[in-house]
Amino acid sequence: MFVSLSLDAYMFSSREVFLFQKNMRRINIVILLCILSSVFFWFISPEEFGIVFNYFVFSGDNLLQGKVWTPVTALFLHADLLHLAGNMLFLFVFGNTLEEEIGPKRTLAAFFSGGILSFLFSLFFYAPQTPMIGASAAIFTLTSIVMLVKPLRFSIFFLMPQGLVAILYFMYNVVAVYYGSQGNVAFISHIIGFIVGIPMGIGWSREWKKNLFITFGLLLLFYILQVLLQQIL
Repeated sequence: MFVSLSLDAYMFSSREVFLFQKNMRRINIVILLCILSSVFFWFISPEEFGIVFNYFVFSGDNLLQGKVWTPVTALFLHADLLHLAGNMLFLFVFGNTLEEEIGPKRTLAAFFSGGILSFLFSLFFYAPQTPMIGASAAIFTLTSIVMLVKPLRFSIFFLMPQGLVAILYFMYNVVAVYYGSQGNVAFISHIIGFIVGIPMGIGWSREWKKNLFITFGLLLLFYILQVLLQQIL
């Protein structure tokens, strides 16, 4: 009887794992891989860090040396906890919205093509020895698609519609580039990622013009509310 109970428990556990894997959205698997890869990256030894830097981080130099896989591997690595947490929050919100609307295959195609193309086009703006890691640009691709596919989807994390979040963060990056903001943030790559997603959003949404109009309407309302709040305060 003990053996039977153990076997039943094992079978139940196996079914639960299978259903979890089957029902888990693909973008959440990407999030999990980003977390695991980044944590591993933070705690490796100095010798191992050199190997990871040379073979998994994207740069013009690495690409010229034939490491053509680095535009993919670099997407999963993040510099620190803040970098990882911020990116994964955006990826969770926009990635799940998009996968629900257009399916896992298109969502993953958008994520990887947006990330890879952003890395490659960034070479025109950054020195070849500049290392680049993170899923930020790929996520910006997803945000522009959501803006054209489902702009009114409300985010409980950002407390506003996702179309508004997308356009606000795009504008923030444009302003940062315009004023020459310094630091380790690749603002230009983010803008490239956003632009890459626009033709995808147009292709995957029959109402992209309406949704774009809605997004700019939300932006106008946001601006009006900001002005009114400033006058009240």
